[in-house]
Amino acid sequence: MNIADDTGYRYRTALPEDAPAIEALDGSFTTGTVFRVTATEEGFVLREVPVEPPLTKVFPEDESDGGEGGGESGVDSRTFVAQGASGELAGFVAVSYSGWNRRLTIEDIEVAPEHRGKGVGRALMGLAAEFARERGAGHIWLEVTNVNAPAIHAYRRMGFAFCGLDTTLYDGTPSQGEQALYMSMPCP
Repeated sequence: MNIADDTGYRYRTALPEDAPAIEALDGSFTTGTVFRVTATEEGFVLREVPVEPPLTKVFPEDESDGGEGGGESGVDSRTFVAQGASGELAGFVAVSYSGWNRRLTIEDIEVAPEHRGKGVGRALMGLAAEFARERGAGHIWLEVTNVNAPAIHAYRRMGFAFCGLDTTLYDGTPSQGEQALYMSMPCP
């Protein structure tokens, strides 16, 4: 698969030689808001709150989900890449499919800072959705830290909704104190 769009980006299945560029991609972000999780008698409430100064998050190498090895790691896993007009890696999405619950999991998705806001993430998510349809997925699922408000807003615009959380997933990691938010959407 090799698809070009009218913005000059090319999208394709990752190749093994893409692995170094995928691993080197800057997935960091800066945000002026985060989502706070508050326990109530009825469950949990998510509230977006401002942070001052803005928070900058850099993901350590050891927090990798392992999905960015480049190429196809199996019939039910895939990594897709976006290349800019100059051939540089603009972003990638790594996905896996579980047949028992018909779930396509977004293992990792990153867009280089200079390519954000240009539709690259949406296009990569579209490739993930196409792969999900090919596999017969009923829904697409992902996990995101509560401090990644820019990604949460993007996922909501794409049709994802909150479906769960884990307040302890990041305990003992450099992301200690953050909460994992789970989002899903029906397979389009």
